[in-house]
Formats: sequence, structure tokens, C-alpha cells
Amino acid sequence: MHVPDGFINAPVSAVTGIVAAGAVAVSLKGARRELDERTAPLAGLVAAFIFAVQMLNFPVAAGTSGHLLGGALAAILVGPFTGVLCVSVVLLMQGVLFADGGLTALGVNISDMALVTTVVAYLVFRGLAKVLPRGRRSLTVASFAAALLSVPAAAVAFTFIYAVGGTTDVSIGKVATAMVGVHVLIGIGEAAITALTVGAVVAVRPDLVYGARGLTAPLKLRVGGELVDAPAAGPVPAAARSHRKVWLAGLAASLVLAGFVSFYASASPDGLEKVAHDKGIDKKAEEHASADSPLADYGVRDITDARLSGGLAGVIGVGVTVVAGSAVFWALRRRRTQDASPSAVPGDFGASATSGASAASATSGASATSDAGAAASDGKG
Repeated sequence: MHVPDGFINAPVSAVTGIVAAGAVAVSLKGARRELDERTAPLAGLVAAFIFAVQMLNFPVAAGTSGHLLGGALAAILVGPFTGVLCVSVVLLMQGVLFADGGLTALGVNISDMALVTTVVAYLVFRGLAKVLPRGRRSLTVASFAAALLSVPAAAVAFTFIYAVGGTTDVSIGKVATAMVGVHVLIGIGEAAITALTVGAVVAVRPDLVYGARGLTAPLKLRVGGELVDAPAAGPVPAAARSHRKVWLAGLAASLVLAGFVSFYASASPDGLEKVAHDKGIDKKAEEHASADSPLADYGVRDITDARLSGGLAGVIGVGVTVVAGSAVFWALRRRRTQDASPSAVPGDFGASATSGASAASATSGASATSDAGAAASDGKG
């Protein structure tokens, strides 16, 4: 799905560049509301994980492969605005360092792979979350369906962009049929990866999954013969909220996938490459502006061993992506903190938050004690 230079003409590339810039600007503002002490550390890791899994092309049909797009996964794990930024960071790293996806087509790729997939996936996910029973199984089902639909949606978006600004004269109907057909198959792989990943994180730390907030059924207590919602739990100790183990495990998995497993990925052309070759829409494709990059085509220049070259390139890519992504998201997180307390220094904000939490905890505890005493008295009566 990475569109190369030369597929789309200059005017339409410029328009999609403006759309992509606007989407990123809106997402930067929206991500400040999504990023907190839980999602900020995870967001950079999500970008690195998407980069790693995108190196794992899987066969979907004779002579065709597919790979994760990642919009659904990012939106569900860290939120839709942050998700757009995660995929955009990945696309930028791929285009600049690895000559994957044209630089003049960066606006097309961000609009298609980051914006369309994330928006479609999150709308489907939230819609299903409202009608399905709350619980882990429903979360997995919603994740699967959201990811499945996001991929052919991106294929339709590309077909529309090509119909408006394509550089070759081809049958758009045939292109649309081929693109949607192959990307429905790719969507099944995307859905499986997304559902498995979201399910794994939810099983370990559901509090880290943005899309899981409010989807778990509240704890019920029987009081006077009736079921009532249990009082909200007090603040969780900082040690219990630590995300370090999850972060390290995710980083290790990303490095293994990019540095080792990627060697066994399918070498067949992906869905867009296959359709472009079969339908003739690649006749005016141009050489990538970063074709002379030392990491072009996911290999390290001057290293002749294919396994070592590809693995090292993957490890470098994961490292660069997690650093770049984490820097962006931590900066946004700090900006949110400053906006939340413009007249206080960071230390005062922390103290105020702690005091507020303590007061809320004390009040909640007193209320819970009073309610419990009343319930006990009613029981004796």
C-alpha cells in the first residue's frame, strides 16, 4: 500500500499533502487529550511495533503478499488521534531512511494509510463496542472487525485518489475490483494480528489499552438482596501502574520480529505492487529520492549477507522509530501537563494532583465505610 513517486500527479499529490498536514495538525492537538501516564510511554512503542510487523509480509494469494497497515491497532491501543501520529511517524521513517513509499507521495500515504485506516477502524470499533456485551471477548471481536474493514477502505481511498490524479490511462473499475479484492484478503491478516495483539495487552494490562476504557462490566455487590455497583477503587499505587515490563517486552518483541523473523517474510509483491504491475498503473513510477540511502530496501549497504543486512536494518528501524515516536509523544504529554496547570510549576502540579487524589480517596473511603455500616445495620434489623 506504500504509494511510490510517479503514481499520482503533482497537483493531487499537493492536495493530499495539505490533507495529510491538516490531519497531523489536528491529531497533534487531539493527542494531547489522549496521552496520559499510561498511553504516552506506549505510543512510541506502538509505532515501533507497527514498523516491525510491516516488515513481515504474509502470502495472501498466488504471487501476492500483504502486511499490516497498523491504523486499527494504533487507534485501539492508544487512541485515534495518537494512532494517526503513530502511523505517520512510521511512514516518515520508511520513506526517508528505507526508500519505502515516495517522498512526493508522502501526503497520499499518510492520508490513506494513517488517516483513512485509523478513522474507519475506530468508528467501527466504537460502534461495535456500544452494541456488544462489555468484556474481553467483545473487545477482541470489535478489534478484528475494525481492522478487517479498515484495509479495503484504504484500498477504496487509493482507487479514488488514483481516479482523480493517476498518471496512466487505465480502467478505474478494474483497478478498484483488483485493489478491493486483494486487500480484503490482506485485511483478514491485519484483523488477526490486531485482535491477537490487543487481546494480549488486555490480558496483561487492560488499563493500558485506550479502547478498553469503560468496556469492562462494573463489579456488583449484593446489598439488602439487590445488586448494586461496587464503590470505585482508590488510586492505584505507582508501583502497580508501572508500564516498564510491558514496554520492555514490547520492544523486545519488535526487535525480534524486525531483526530475525522478517528474514522469513514473503518475497512476493504486496497488494498494491501486484495490482500496479498487472493493470499498468506503474508505467510512470519514478526512482525513489532516497534510493541511495544506506538502508534502502531494508538492507544495510556493504553488508553482503542477506540475513545480517536485513536483520540489522530492521533493528535500526525499530530503534529510530521508537526514539522518534517517543520524543513526539512525550513532548505532547508535557505540553498537556503545562496546559492543565499554566500558573503552577511542575512540582506544584504534582503535589496538587497528589493532594487531590488523597482527598478524593479519603472522601470515597469515608463514604464507603458509612454505606457499609448502614448496610450492616439493615442486615441486623
